[in-house]
Amino acid sequence: MISSRGSRRLLRCPTNNPLTVRFVPEESEDKTISDNDVLQMLLKTFKALFVNDLARQMPLLSLLPEVQSKYPEVQLVCPETSTANAEDVLLNTLGFSIARSQSSLVSAGSGVFVTRGFVPKRTIVAMYPGTVYENYEPIFFQSIGNPFIFRCIDGVLIDGNDKGISKAVYRSCSKRDQLGPLKMNDISWLAVAVRNPLAVGQYVNNCSADKAANVCYQEFDIPECFPIEFRQYLPNINYSHEVQRPLRVVVLVALRDIGPGEELFSNYYTIIS
Repeated sequence: MISSRGSRRLLRCPTNNPLTVRFVPEESEDKTISDNDVLQMLLKTFKALFVNDLARQMPLLSLLPEVQSKYPEVQLVCPETSTANAEDVLLNTLGFSIARSQSSLVSAGSGVFVTRGFVPKRTIVAMYPGTVYENYEPIFFQSIGNPFIFRCIDGVLIDGNDKGISKAVYRSCSKRDQLGPLKMNDISWLAVAVRNPLAVGQYVNNCSADKAANVCYQEFDIPECFPIEFRQYLPNINYSHEVQRPLRVVVLVALRDIGPGEELFSNYYTIIS
């Protein structure tokens, strides 16, 4: 079920945990950090993941010499080059790592925790993955019994379910948009070995009376200037290939400093007055 018009989708509300509400004066003010800050943090993270994985990127780089020229490190890469895992890259780049684990809330299922390091306030700490639907596109069957549909302020929907029909739809759209070795999105969030360790935002639980929100959602449209080699780390894809608008992503931004061992909590429900 999608929430009422003008509000953000209610996600995974644990048993006995009342929904929390956040009011914002207007859509333009629903930003914790600037769009440029979001872009720069994504670029920094994705570049680190890309450089760490240069050995596997060689087929792509051989087809795109203009991209290869941006990475002098490629001359030092050999097929046997070992790479750090994605969580270590995140720790070395942003100063923290995150992972799914059993939530500290009773009956809440999985949650997301800071496992190592320290998350400074106003830092992107996660992304909300999934298929992006315009508000007029069919999502009825995908939505049945699905608690992972996120409703953006403008009615755009993101289906973050990694199982069933939702999973099949995302995989199908990913294959549709791939151009040879050039991947236009990240599919690894559907598997165990993730390439973008930020793509666990759908498992962040709603805050409660004794568990205050420490992150908030922020919507961001990927600009045309976004480097093509980094699109393989975007955990979102448009349901329709004909959509002309920029790809919508949703990031989770830290509302305060967050230390190791802390679980992430958000306010699910936003009302635009």
